[in-house]
Amino acid sequence: MSQIAIALHNVDVGYRSRPVFIGLNLEIAKGSFHALLGPNGAGKTTLLKTIAGILSPLSGRVEYAEGSRIIGYVPQKETLDALYLFSAHDVALMGACREIGPGQRLGTDAREKATRMLELTGASEFADRLFSQLSGGQKQRTLIARALMTHPQVLILDEPTAGVDPAASQSILQLLLKLQAERNMTVMLVTHDLALVRRHIRDSIWVHEGVIERGTTAELLAPKHIGEMLGIQLE
Repeated sequence: MSQIAIALHNVDVGYRSRPVFIGLNLEIAKGSFHALLGPNGAGKTTLLKTIAGILSPLSGRVEYAEGSRIIGYVPQKETLDALYLFSAHDVALMGACREIGPGQRLGTDAREKATRMLELTGASEFADRLFSQLSGGQKQRTLIARALMTHPQVLILDEPTAGVDPAASQSILQLLLKLQAERNMTVMLVTHDLALVRRHIRDSIWVHEGVIERGTTAELLAPKHIGEMLGIQLE
């Protein structure tokens, strides 16, 4: 697996013994950037969580290359209750908890690191503001900073541009492309923003009815291909 970050070997993916995908084989190259596409309910998030190690496969094996076991995961929505008065800096700092273990206090080094990650993601200007009061784009930058706290080699994001205005969506994707290029990170993201994918992401994976198909974005988002996958005719 010298050039492969993550490999799925004959994996069944799903919840409570109800598979969404059966016998899935998939290899994700180190340093690649993939968009995970497909209609609602196709299992994109379930697949993403399995790749990230959040969900265990129902059967089969997920193999991680050395250095790729540390995965930064950015959920579609953060469920932090607004009653908790967490600042953006507090939320980014939560990413350090994985390294220190339960019951340990976060020290100065962790706090300084959170500050650096917020600067890296363009979130430092609102670091002291309440997370619950941030815009969608600001929250995503904060969550990406949190995911970067463990210096992951793989970054996985579930709809990072959902509910975000076009300018912020463009800015977030540019940030991800910059991180991927500068750190040689492996990046995978779920998105429904096909126009953004067409402009900026070369490789994609299409998910539909328990089947995955990978290829260039130009191929997978061609009207003929989309029509064939969805069973409709597009001009």
